[in-house]
Amino acid sequence: MAYRPRIGLTMRLELETRRFYLGRDYSDALEAAGAVPVHLPLIADPEYIAAAVGMLDGILLPGADCDPDPALYGEDPHPKLGRVVPDKDATDLLVLAEADSRNLPVLAICYGMQILNVSRGGGLIQDIEAQVENCIKHDQGKPFERNSHGIRIDEGSFLADLAAKEGLADIKVNSHHHQAIRDMGLNLKAVARTSDSVIECVEEVNEERFVLGVQWHPELSWRTDLLSKAIFDRFVERCMDRRHVARKISEVLEVSAAK
Repeated sequence: MAYRPRIGLTMRLELETRRFYLGRDYSDALEAAGAVPVHLPLIADPEYIAAAVGMLDGILLPGADCDPDPALYGEDPHPKLGRVVPDKDATDLLVLAEADSRNLPVLAICYGMQILNVSRGGGLIQDIEAQVENCIKHDQGKPFERNSHGIRIDEGSFLADLAAKEGLADIKVNSHHHQAIRDMGLNLKAVARTSDSVIECVEEVNEERFVLGVQWHPELSWRTDLLSKAIFDRFVERCMDRRHVARKISEVLEVSAAK
């Protein structure tokens, strides 16, 4: 049986029942693309995170039903800030740091893209409707998988190349968020925006490293949307590529040590 890359997904925390959980859509999308999804409970212990991430080939940071704590980017809470789950913020930040140290591919979705930006020193719009003039509707409601608004993608970006390979021109995506990136984090670049200039996609400046953040939810639409499916397929491919490189380096080191 061919090797399937192991990809870690950080979970959510239901504060009322103290249960970790995560919707199945992320795992379904990864499995269909050829990966083995591995759920990571929100245990913000550096030794645990290092051990857990050390067994993985990539990281997917999913969406969440909470907002990153604005204290992480030096702001007081806006009146329309959603609930904050410190265990979620702390665990995702540790996972990102460990992924960076190991050069793992990262796919960050919605909250995941926001906490990725915060981890790089960036800031957020705490509530789009209150803080963005003439904004469009960014929290579309049901049906969740419906692509509700268009995005403009920068030429020459990874996302543009992916869309071109699928023969796509006018791109529309679903939308389920009330926060967005304001100030870009270190070594990240915005490559897609909505008509009201809200950032919809970010990429790593270093093109050799796969770090992609999307503000929409490709896990909801990959069955019917070509771009969303292509994102998962390419992410899993890069996780496999990274696995092969790491294995070759390990083999070289073993041979050198044996001499």
